[in-house]
Amino acid sequence: MKHTDIKDLFASSDKYSNGSVTVCGWVRTARESKSISFIELNDGTSLRNIQLVIDKENAKTVYALPSVGTALKITGNFVPSERNGYEIAVTDMEVLGECPADYPLQKKFHTLEYLRTIPHLRPRTRFFEAVFAVRNELSFAIHKYFHSHGYKYMHTPILTGSDCEGAGEMFRVTTQPWNANYKNEEEYFADDFFGAKAGLTVSGQLEGEIAAMGLGKIYTFGPTFRAEHSNTTRHAAEFWQIEPEVCFADLHDIIEIAEDFIKNIIKEVIDNCPEELAFFNERSGNGLLEKLRGVINSDFIKLKYTDAVEILKKSGKEFKYPVEWGCDLQTEHERYLTEEYFKKPVFVTDYPADIKAFYMKQNPDGKTVAATDLLVPGIGEIIGCSEREADLVKLKNAMAKRNMPLESYTAYLDTRKFGSVPHSGFGLGFERILMYITGVQNIRDTLLFPRTVGSL
Repeated sequence: MKHTDIKDLFASSDKYSNGSVTVCGWVRTARESKSISFIELNDGTSLRNIQLVIDKENAKTVYALPSVGTALKITGNFVPSERNGYEIAVTDMEVLGECPADYPLQKKFHTLEYLRTIPHLRPRTRFFEAVFAVRNELSFAIHKYFHSHGYKYMHTPILTGSDCEGAGEMFRVTTQPWNANYKNEEEYFADDFFGAKAGLTVSGQLEGEIAAMGLGKIYTFGPTFRAEHSNTTRHAAEFWQIEPEVCFADLHDIIEIAEDFIKNIIKEVIDNCPEELAFFNERSGNGLLEKLRGVINSDFIKLKYTDAVEILKKSGKEFKYPVEWGCDLQTEHERYLTEEYFKKPVFVTDYPADIKAFYMKQNPDGKTVAATDLLVPGIGEIIGCSEREADLVKLKNAMAKRNMPLESYTAYLDTRKFGSVPHSGFGLGFERILMYITGVQNIRDTLLFPRTVGSL
């Protein structure tokens, strides 16, 4: 069906001015007077609607006013308008899809809570049109950054037999009937599709490390899954994650990479989504763009965990979760450091080994690991980052301490056995950075179909 995207009409208005154009889209609003009908049409390519004007007195054909949600094909003259910049004086209208009166999006504005009950219709609203436009641009910026810096894009398995972080939050994948009758778990899984217990991946990191050990530097960008009973605004059971792995890089190197990466992708979105970010900036109270530009133009703070704990203890604030050395920092602690104390992003480094994953490089003090979390204002932790333990003996000891079955990690351990090298990486939740850039407060509003506890 030959037509012009509305975005292209506005971008090249001089080219189309006073000429005949054909557009397609859905009716956002429709009203009429005795002699003129006005319709706002949107096709998903632009946040801006194109206004259609039907002169009923001079029209060869009298068209019935279409209801909100109706899909139309319109032909008309693209003419200058004092109020709208440009509009289309309609000469022909074809209804592509009728929309009845019970269409749920009759009003111009709906609450996000209401829209979560109809996720299949959310993309037709201005808010979600903007969210998914930024999501698209951010995805492209991520691939562009790594491609331009010589990384290879790896597709790590979604089906896996290993729980990367040993947290026991994997979704099990099986072909076995629910009432299978077996003597024990081992017998049950031996008769399953893979002949072993399988689940959906919580991270592509371990496979990513294996790939980097031959390819130098790689990144993964794909869906990950966690069966975590956490019904918060920041957690989803299915989300996307970016995980680079870099050989011949220590913790300081990966921190530099992470900072450059974050600044670069934020700048790309600012440059390429001006309308969408202006929309989110207005919704958030006009502080969003200032915050994002502040991130791009500031030097991130590097702060040891031990020093962070001291700052928090001396803050005079009453935290819900008391702070002591050895505790995991909570969101309230992270936000105090970034929003009140430093007022900029902070890399907290050298966490206690006992609260971090088995694969992180052990520091000479025997108590901490070469790990860092990037904390940002408004969100808290956004990146988890570490130098990986390259010493086979130390890695095995860390796994044994956590009662991890070494036989399940033979391939991973072989990377330390055969030509091990210093290497580092980080994980960034895609929806978390999308929330940060748009100011969206709930992760459910960054996903097309959010998967959360009790909601499929």
